[in-house]
Amino acid sequence: MKLKNDTFLRACRREEVERTPVWIMRQAGRYLPDYMKVRRDHSFQEVCKTPELAAEVTIQPVEKIGVDAAILFADILTPAEGMGIDLAFSPGPVIAQPVRDRKGVEALRIPDPRESVPYVLDAIRLVRERLDGRVPLIGFAGAPFTMAAYLVEGKSKHGFPGIRSMLYRDPETADLLLGKIADMTAAYLAAQIEAGAQAVQLFESWAGLLAGREFERFALPHVKRIMEAIAPLGAPRIYYAGGGGALLHLLSDCGADVIGVDWRVPLGEAWKRIGQDMAIQGNLDPCALFSPADRLEAEVRTVLDGVAGRWGHIFNLGHGIQPDTPWENARLLVETVHKLSRWGVR
Repeated sequence: MKLKNDTFLRACRREEVERTPVWIMRQAGRYLPDYMKVRRDHSFQEVCKTPELAAEVTIQPVEKIGVDAAILFADILTPAEGMGIDLAFSPGPVIAQPVRDRKGVEALRIPDPRESVPYVLDAIRLVRERLDGRVPLIGFAGAPFTMAAYLVEGKSKHGFPGIRSMLYRDPETADLLLGKIADMTAAYLAAQIEAGAQAVQLFESWAGLLAGREFERFALPHVKRIMEAIAPLGAPRIYYAGGGGALLHLLSDCGADVIGVDWRVPLGEAWKRIGQDMAIQGNLDPCALFSPADRLEAEVRTVLDGVAGRWGHIFNLGHGIQPDTPWENARLLVETVHKLSRWGVR
């Protein structure tokens, strides 16, 4: 099916575009009144595991705020259940039996995603059908270190000391854990692409917890394994490194086509560290969406100015949208990016 709007995919390939494409991390979620209507009758896990509901909330931001790409509604821990993890949300992720020793790691399975998460693949097929070529669909997964942070800790915890101490206390077990997650993730992303995802993003939400040496030793090799495994499928690959400004110089050979960056490093400087031969995604501070219209426009200009005319920029926030963001401001952001990035406007 020919896409009516393929600016996102062209930007991923650093091809010429008539305007900068924009989408928003966590764009399907709590800031949208339409999403909250769905959640009044259904739990978070029920939405994730019901293809019709997941498809509905995936498409909402396309219709409501006009983004140039949809991203599948799911959670980064969704595929962990297939590994044998007992997962619940209350409201954040809670793992009944955290994985903290060699025995626990060895017990983890590498599931076939067609058997462990058929609802995710069904949701992708349904979204593609309902989008009818309006915009592309992005699939995603959590990167191994970020996934391991939750599996070891059992829940979200400041600094995730469990996985970080394991890297020093028992590096062999940490490597085994990260390797199993990488194998699972590669199969999961491949299944998403085969089901119809036209690009995929690997979320390294907690990259900034690691010093450069530990990131290069433990996190980066497993990212490369995933990217190399799915490369033959041809879908653009995005790697988002939250809090990873000090690590950007290490990402030029991570295997991704696009590097997503947070707001802490100016976009032009981030691009220099990554290398000019890669596309870049970002990087407005999510809290800028609380600005009045004139200030928001100025902030968008600052991000776009950092691009300096290079091809291969996808506008996004530097992290997920805040749940109390006025949804009208998200729509204004998209409109402003489109207006200011058209050739001849700035």
